[in-house]
Amino acid sequence: MGETLELPILASAAVTPEWMTAVLRKAGHEVTVASLAGKRVGTGQVGESVRFTLDYKGDAGGAPRSVVGKFPSSDPESRATGVNFGNYIREVNFYRHLKPSAGVTTPICLHADVEPETSDFVLIMEDLAPAQPGDQMKGTSVAEAALVLGEAAKLHASHWNDASMDEIAWLFETKASPKRTQPDLIKLLWQGFRERYGERIPADCIEIGEAITRNYEHFRAYDGPKCLTHNDFRPDNMMFGTAEGGYPVSVVDWQSIGFGCCMADVSYFLSGALPREVRRKHEKELLTAYHRKLGELGVSGYSFEEMMRHYALYSFSLFNMAFTASMIVERTERGDNMFFQMLRGGADHVLDTGALDLLPH
Repeated sequence: MGETLELPILASAAVTPEWMTAVLRKAGHEVTVASLAGKRVGTGQVGESVRFTLDYKGDAGGAPRSVVGKFPSSDPESRATGVNFGNYIREVNFYRHLKPSAGVTTPICLHADVEPETSDFVLIMEDLAPAQPGDQMKGTSVAEAALVLGEAAKLHASHWNDASMDEIAWLFETKASPKRTQPDLIKLLWQGFRERYGERIPADCIEIGEAITRNYEHFRAYDGPKCLTHNDFRPDNMMFGTAEGGYPVSVVDWQSIGFGCCMADVSYFLSGALPREVRRKHEKELLTAYHRKLGELGVSGYSFEEMMRHYALYSFSLFNMAFTASMIVERTERGDNMFFQMLRGGADHVLDTGALDLLPH
């Protein structure tokens, strides 16, 4: 998707058969949509995803029987987060400019457009069903985790130490991008989290949160090899194949893509996707396979020992996301439970890696 398609940017409820016909024709399908029906899917809190079931006039040939559209959140607070952090612009630009070279399995994108001034956007993508969405609350199996880390290696190897990525202003936390995660903001979000949830927060989590906010600049001061990173690399943002079909695993939700440490994804994922005892038992074999895959894809000069140091440092990532995201998106019961599951998994990972000892005292 290298160019803006000259179609209006619509909200999900405004999508018409005529508009969808134009999208499909520009994507190479010579069809006419007679009618469509939309149903919301997924659990995303910063964007709204809708599956459109399509009926055609005449022979549809190889045109899709359904597609998934993504739109800004209908919740004002979540939408403001998507706008203020550049999430909507970032995701559209990923599909337009980086998907072909990023290596990772993602849905085919039929249409991607965004209005830079307002961040109104629309994505129309391949429906990945019969693959099923992952669930942060349920986690993954060890076999699924191995598939996920294989996809992570493909993404990370695709632009390993590619300095040109650091010049892209819309990528998260590059040299050219605005610095949006300031330490003072992190402290305010942590304080707000403590005030909102009070005694629900375990004592060891309070200790870790205080350590992160005291040392946020150190936590972010990374000078190792850099690569494309998803930055919200968890089961909710993945689709897993079933006996009925689908890609073995595909990765969605590219609103936070950036250029940084590969362990920002790997450590983040393993913190919350596996129960603590299962992670402890299998993480070395999973990390060894991931590191080997990097080498097979052409990455050199990144030792397993260096990777493990970064793995420990970035064990803070899931914990950090849990308390910050909970304060800047629409509050829901599932959201609260999910964020506390992430907080606990992140805290356990920090404790298991001894990461607190990596911070100044």
